[in-house]
Amino acid sequence: MTTTKSKVVYSPTFTDGAEFQIPTFKLLKQDGSLYKGGKAPALKKDKALRIYKAMVTTRVLDERMLAAQRQGRLSFYMQCTGEEASVVGSTAALDDADMIMAQYREQGSLAYRGFTIDEFMNQLFGNEMDYGKGRQMPVHYGSSKLHYMTISSPLATQIPQATGYAYGQKLAGKGHCTITYFGEGAASEGDFHAALNMATVHRVPVIFLCRNNGYAISTPSVEQFAADGVAPRAYGYKMDVIRVDGNDILAVYEATQAARKMAVEENRPVLIEAMTYRLAAHSSSDDPSGYRSKDEEAVWREKDPILRMQRWLQKKKWWSEDEEKQLQESLRKEVLETMKRAQKRSPPPLESLITDVYDKVPPALNAQFEKLKTHIRKYPEAYPKSANDAAITSKGGA
Repeated sequence: MTTTKSKVVYSPTFTDGAEFQIPTFKLLKQDGSLYKGGKAPALKKDKALRIYKAMVTTRVLDERMLAAQRQGRLSFYMQCTGEEASVVGSTAALDDADMIMAQYREQGSLAYRGFTIDEFMNQLFGNEMDYGKGRQMPVHYGSSKLHYMTISSPLATQIPQATGYAYGQKLAGKGHCTITYFGEGAASEGDFHAALNMATVHRVPVIFLCRNNGYAISTPSVEQFAADGVAPRAYGYKMDVIRVDGNDILAVYEATQAARKMAVEENRPVLIEAMTYRLAAHSSSDDPSGYRSKDEEAVWREKDPILRMQRWLQKKKWWSEDEEKQLQESLRKEVLETMKRAQKRSPPPLESLITDVYDKVPPALNAQFEKLKTHIRKYPEAYPKSANDAAITSKGGA
């Protein structure tokens, strides 16, 4: 058995660590210029524009779909607004084959990796082309081809799952890692601590990225913890940690790139605390005016991560106002047209209701399915035509 050597004292000595505060890594000012002494990461123009377009796509999608929810066209929605740099910047620093285990506000990761507007809409409306076959709430995306694990509603479950998946990646030895996203509220769950402990004990290639946006729904950070944020918790598990300005796309990108190198090459798990702010409500069910002021929001609107990157791109002559206008117009048009098509698509086939869980559908489940079809035949006016047709023609299960 090995033991850790520590400093020995001969009288009671207490410390709460308050004398030390973890610094925040920054590179990019809000006007698009670099801080003195800061050096931009080696981002080529095509990749920088891929990042920026993913951020703008996410913002436009969020604006339009929240409006659709308010119109009663969609049951629920969650926006990434204000946190795009934390999400897209970190995703861009990974290999596209690395696994992403998201919480529920990381649609920017999918946008960066090529998830189409059509794919977003199919999931949101739960139609026949939805990969989840209508079984999930809106914004609970998943894509096996893009290495994005399907989102689960229960808070923080993805964090220990990321550790376990990364352990498998370590055994496979193919040079990949897992990143898992969560908020500072989720970091108060026991799953967070179990995951960090397992990750360091087994030395697995996982990056824990905490989006510290100041609120766990309506609970402010000061009512969640008394310490210096989430980052110091890494010390208790002997884990490498960095705090970064989550609205600074260049800092997020560089920090994640360095974290990935440590994770993949040395099997050293890393915790990143991205200091950011959600400019929107927690979800379409939330009203932030009940727990934060307009003045507070205004301060953070001045720190908009998209505007910050846009100004940096313009200073480098990689982007123009005309290109911005064209991008905004084309995205808004695409989102509206795609939404209309997705709404008109049929729901998933009735038979898909009992597939994908068992290799062979068990008799008890088949019996329940037969009762459902009988019910539909009895009340056909309450169900879509496709369900009625399936209830009439389908015999004996899926």
